Amino acid sequence: MVRELTCIVCPKGCPLRVELEDGVVKSVTGHTCPRGLQYANDECIHPMRTVTSTVLAKDGRVIPVKTDRTIPKEKMFECMELINATVIELPVTVGQVLLSDILGTGANLVATANADESL
Repeated sequence: MVRELTCIVCPKGCPLRVELEDGVVKSVTGHTCPRGLQYANDECIHPMRTVTSTVLAKDGRVIPVKTDRTIPKEKMFECMELINATVIELPVTVGQVLLSDILGTGANLVATANADESL
């Protein structure tokens, strides 16, 4: 089986061609650096994603958030269920951990904007 991907590690966006056999990467072409090779292997064998979203503050505002590292792609919907069920107290600051070790992945949910108590 052949998969064609666009590398997203850097702005170059190298076109990658990955040959797979029985779930194993046999070859990768099109990458111009080792990071592209790693991306192709990871994406085909165990895709990971950074989750970006918003959480609700008790005063009704929404606060932008993201995971501080990637999580397995198959856990994204379960992660979003946790995020959607979260209501936070203000104030929050950029980088503040709002949920720790989401789903045992080691990733934390952090605020990506400051929000104080006043509207």
